[in-house]
Amino acid sequence: MKGLKPNHWEVLRFLARANRFSRSPSGVAIYLGTTKGTVSQGLNALEHKGFVRKETDPADRRNVHLALTDLAVNLLQSDPINAILGSVSDLNTESLHALTGGLPSILINMLDRRGGRAFGQCKTCRYFRIEGSVGASYRCALLDEHLSINDSEQICVEHEVAA
Repeated sequence: MKGLKPNHWEVLRFLARANRFSRSPSGVAIYLGTTKGTVSQGLNALEHKGFVRKETDPADRRNVHLALTDLAVNLLQSDPINAILGSVSDLNTESLHALTGGLPSILINMLDRRGGRAFGQCKTCRYFRIEGSVGASYRCALLDEHLSINDSEQICVEHEVAA
């Protein structure tokens, strides 16, 4: 669709779900378990097609942050994987439990075999902190950064499972 290769779709999906600390070429490479060179080629193609915008970090001009364009956000609404998700959501409870019962162990096994790291939402990370009580704010203890509610729901390249 739209001349995108499967790895391009994966980059777009990752950027749509990644937090601001993870939307970088190295974050994409770590997430996909591939080389920075491969990611660089894919990002150049996505940028050329108008799906990704590269932004230089004003604090450190060596760093590049990636952003989805409106064109990419709109394209993700028709992501081919949505058909699979729709079919899964139509399963009855018994079938859904049968399908999802073994998935965590399969994924962990696959990650172990290829030496990959698991990613997760900020709010499930060992470094995630809630500060205050009523109207609490969130913080990443590793990066010493404030997190928005939206940040807490996104995946992070620095994620480590909370004990």
